[in-house]
Amino acid sequence: MTKTLEFKNTGNLENEVNSSPPTGFQVLVREFKKDKLAMFSLFALVLGILGIYIAAMFIDQEALMKVSLRDKFGEPGEKFFLGADQGGRSIIGQLIIGARNSITIALSVTIITGIMGVAIGLITGYFGGLIDNIFMRIIDFFITIPTLMIIIVFVTIIPKYTITSFVLIMSAFLWVGTARLVRSKSLTESRRDYVNASKTMGTRDATIIFKEIMPNLSSILIVELTLSFAGNVGLETGLSYLGFGLPQTVPSLGTLVSYANNPLILEDKWWVWLPASLLILVLMLAINYVGQAIRRSADARQRQG
Repeated sequence: MTKTLEFKNTGNLENEVNSSPPTGFQVLVREFKKDKLAMFSLFALVLGILGIYIAAMFIDQEALMKVSLRDKFGEPGEKFFLGADQGGRSIIGQLIIGARNSITIALSVTIITGIMGVAIGLITGYFGGLIDNIFMRIIDFFITIPTLMIIIVFVTIIPKYTITSFVLIMSAFLWVGTARLVRSKSLTESRRDYVNASKTMGTRDATIIFKEIMPNLSSILIVELTLSFAGNVGLETGLSYLGFGLPQTVPSLGTLVSYANNPLILEDKWWVWLPASLLILVLMLAINYVGQAIRRSADARQRQG
């Protein structure tokens, strides 16, 4: 009789273990398995980014950007796999370097704005009061100004700007969205019982903010940073398309697409602008599909508590 009870208790324990809610990573994996397109996009994105960075290591940018009028608008063939632009420069080389630059800039801006936005949002949401009012007025000011136009003005007035200065200019104006979102979520979290219990026990404010509140916002932060990365790729290529992005001596996907403004190139020289357009389209779609899967997993995890 005792053995039977022990067996039943063991079975109940196993059922409790098996019925425990899945972890955040398990929910994420489950969502990607359910969405084959998101899983394919994730693999394509990872392999594509790795391939771009590895291939860029074997390309000399200075040699690539040298003008060769003899090869002006060279068609795809043996000498140029994807043809050449109006300066006789290889399109495939510019695609690889341009994609690397776009991804590097977008990733750098996402990291910088993410750190600034998360830190400011957590601090203002946790403390509230005067600190919250001061930062919210600053955030409101940045939201009301035309960010794109201000970035263009700063790029124009700097005589010799580089990729680093371009990243800093974009980061200075793009942190407010993340800060506003994190602030609204941390306001709710700071009123929960576990925060009040930590305050009662004398836990330091920094420990409560970054070791207790921030982990509970991790799913929201991942979604926000993923979508911000896609937006930053589009913003960089858009500014380069308008002529206010990277310098002309630096390859950019937006610069290649801007050749399509010429009707003759648009009709007869498709190899100059079409590959860059398709690469931007595929890159943006892949990031968005991955971001949607992460968002669904975050929502599912939040519903499970």
